[in-house]
Amino acid sequence: MTLESPSDTFNIKNLYFDFWLLVPVISLCLIGFTMVTSASMDFANSNLGNPYYHMQRHGIYLFLGLFSFVLFYLLPINFIEKFSWLALIASFALLILVLIPGIGMRVNGSIRWINLGFFTLQPSETMKVAMVLYLSSYLVRRQDEVRSRWSGFFKPMTILAFVVVLLLLEPDFGAFVVILSAVLGMMFLAGVKAGQFFLVMAGCAIAVAIMAVSQEYRMLRLLSYLEPWSPENVYGSGYQLTQALIAFGRGEWFGVGLGNSIQKLFYLPEAHTDFVLSIFAEEFGLFGVVCLFTLFSVVVGRIMFIGKQAEQLELYFQAYCAYGVGIVLAIQAIINIGVNTGVLPTKGLTLPFVSYGGTSILICLGVIGLVSNIYQSVKIAESTQEVI
Repeated sequence: MTLESPSDTFNIKNLYFDFWLLVPVISLCLIGFTMVTSASMDFANSNLGNPYYHMQRHGIYLFLGLFSFVLFYLLPINFIEKFSWLALIASFALLILVLIPGIGMRVNGSIRWINLGFFTLQPSETMKVAMVLYLSSYLVRRQDEVRSRWSGFFKPMTILAFVVVLLLLEPDFGAFVVILSAVLGMMFLAGVKAGQFFLVMAGCAIAVAIMAVSQEYRMLRLLSYLEPWSPENVYGSGYQLTQALIAFGRGEWFGVGLGNSIQKLFYLPEAHTDFVLSIFAEEFGLFGVVCLFTLFSVVVGRIMFIGKQAEQLELYFQAYCAYGVGIVLAIQAIINIGVNTGVLPTKGLTLPFVSYGGTSILICLGVIGLVSNIYQSVKIAESTQEVI
């Protein structure tokens, strides 16, 4: 399927929209709204006296996410590139603010949120986008240095090191893995020398392994991940994972039906946030999960395809932005799916477009607006070449 195919594109008053990107994203958002409602009603009724509390707030987040999409879609790409450094500084400031007592909110032992009264902001989510934008600009400005000298490789890694320190102070190990993966992936696609890349990647892997075993709570998660059904884990550190696996098992091929989940009835903690996939699997079964995976694959594949098209047209900033967004969404989805299925140790990462969470929804829909903006740049560049 090529970008020139009429069925791929909505063209409304010279505004281009990609059918193969937007339709799966809208589908994921609708699935997310449905599952957040289903998974949270009993919990919200018991704890807040309003069964529709999370549904209403998630609906508001989706509505605000639409504005986020429009903002990123309408902002000129040159403006985004020029002020990408400002987004990075603002995100650094937020990561520092969240660590100040009285400003950051502590939930389940982590300080990751800033309560704005009407909205709870998670700075690590904004840093994912800021890092992608800044690194894309850097790779354009320093392309020759990045491909030929160690200095070009290590300058962004120095910035990444400061990000890592702030994230680990929260701590937010999951966001650290996502951002690290995006940075390394973008550097690789930008053409760094293979020797440099794999050497640094090996060093990062060793550092991640050391950090994973350096804290007691991380060690407990690793042990419970390896033996979730052992007597000491099944009602302790492995409780959440075992309940998620029970939900998957109850779903079988086609699920127990929408709204009929048993695990959401106070058995599975965080059923409407990090573990909403487990409730989806219980209610829609293996068939539903495969459909959900297919939607994510189409979204990520289309984003990377748009990035490739931009690179072929020498729109390098747009290309690197698309690659970065695709990697961030892919890694975050893979980690969340892996956690829910017991393939990976438990991490506090939402499932993009699906899980409950205001900042996550705004950022996810914002970056889809950015990719749509890039798609429009590609179409305009193609039209210009055809005229010439």
